[in-house]
Amino acid sequence: MTGSLLGAAAPGFDRPLDVLEACHGRIAKQCDTLEKILAHLPAHGADAQAQQAARAVRAYFDTAAVHHHDDEERNLFPLLEQAGAPGACDLVETLTLEHDELALLWRRLSVALRQIETGAANALDEALTRRFITLNRSHLEFENTHVLPLARQALGAADIERLGRAMAARRGAPFVERP
Repeated sequence: MTGSLLGAAAPGFDRPLDVLEACHGRIAKQCDTLEKILAHLPAHGADAQAQQAARAVRAYFDTAAVHHHDDEERNLFPLLEQAGAPGACDLVETLTLEHDELALLWRRLSVALRQIETGAANALDEALTRRFITLNRSHLEFENTHVLPLARQALGAADIERLGRAMAARRGAPFVERP
């Protein structure tokens, strides 16, 4: 683990399943922020706070969340299938379809958030935003309760290292093994 300046410990890429789980927590926090934006806009419009929050959510989902889905689709899911993990093929198919739906929803929501960022709009499509939040939350819950435990059970040390190295490389970060 590496300590952050804020005092919270963040897992390193030598523990990639913990990194994925931590990322799930950050996605959930971004969903919380989206809910706050929805509540804020009717009374305050696209004021400086709304613009800043919209910018932060867009920055997160345009970068870190994309890396996260790539970590799963390009690395974790194939490793689970190769390991012959029970039900892996069905899990992978379902989760990949959800990733595709999330990406479609995000493209629409991102455009609206950009308008909030610039002050060009004072509202978000509530149904779209709530659908994005709800699908993210159920997706994260499923991955935390089914996929990550399956990966911890089915993947060996070499697979875990390979996953961690791929995740670090995707972000241009060093892979550091810790004792």
